[in-house]
Amino acid sequence: MQLRKMMLVLTALGAMSGLMAGCGDDDTGGQGCTSNDDCAGTEICHPSAGVCVTTCESGSDCPDTAKTCAPLGGTSTQANTRICQCSTDVLCNGGTDSESTDLVCSDLDTVCVPKCDSNDDCGTGRVCDTASGQCEEDDTTGGTCTGEGQSSCLYGQYCRSGTCTEVPAPTCQNFDPAQGGKQPVWTSSSSGPIIFDIAKVSWANDTATPNFCPGSQTLKVRVKAYQPATGSLTFPAQSTGLSNLLYVRVNGREENGVNLIRPSEYSRSQDGKSASFTMNFCPGDINSISLGLYFTNGNEICAQIPR
Repeated sequence: MQLRKMMLVLTALGAMSGLMAGCGDDDTGGQGCTSNDDCAGTEICHPSAGVCVTTCESGSDCPDTAKTCAPLGGTSTQANTRICQCSTDVLCNGGTDSESTDLVCSDLDTVCVPKCDSNDDCGTGRVCDTASGQCEEDDTTGGTCTGEGQSSCLYGQYCRSGTCTEVPAPTCQNFDPAQGGKQPVWTSSSSGPIIFDIAKVSWANDTATPNFCPGSQTLKVRVKAYQPATGSLTFPAQSTGLSNLLYVRVNGREENGVNLIRPSEYSRSQDGKSASFTMNFCPGDINSISLGLYFTNGNEICAQIPR
């Protein structure tokens, strides 16, 4: 009987110990999410940081990593929800006794988030400061610039009417795998040439020799591109030295785009960082054509050209 009582006591103590351990666990922070469904019952998905954060009534409800209880703020429907907010990188990583440095206390959101390595780790309108691991406001997008091409803008942007503008995303069938197109792979952390402008020159009979489209009309399209401002990549002096330019059809089939450029219809800037060239297509009897273009490791871009 005594042995049985002792076993029951030990079992109860073990259960209580487990409960107490569960209640005392600190929030490790940094768990990624896209909606509240990705988070635990006492957490919500931070709308801009993209991590699960603990809701609270006071600081005593919060883990040691983030002891301040304050409204989320912002413009979302959860703006008045009180959440646990951090104060230092050290506390986010577990305190001075911890060797971890994987998390930072976000300067923008005041919650513990994983350090960023590139702009892709940050949300829309934010860029990564790789030195600190912080996602910061992108104050270059929408900033003023001069000329065209990359100018003073970030890689993946271009100077349009004096304003830094993101290159357009590929929204055509040519780059839609669901419709048989090619899967886009470019990100702002890539390093290839950026095509930032495609414009129709003419859709008419080709009078030059050799004729690109014997017996039918030729569509001429002017393309502008730049090499990243950082690094040593430049465009060749002649179109014959151009490589890795691909023309993508609506069925996803890729063709060598260099073959569609006449040597006389190619030019580059003095420093070789930008280039402008005319591509020649044979559209046949259709009234419009969907063009898909990209350089290897560069951005995929679309153009819908009417006759």
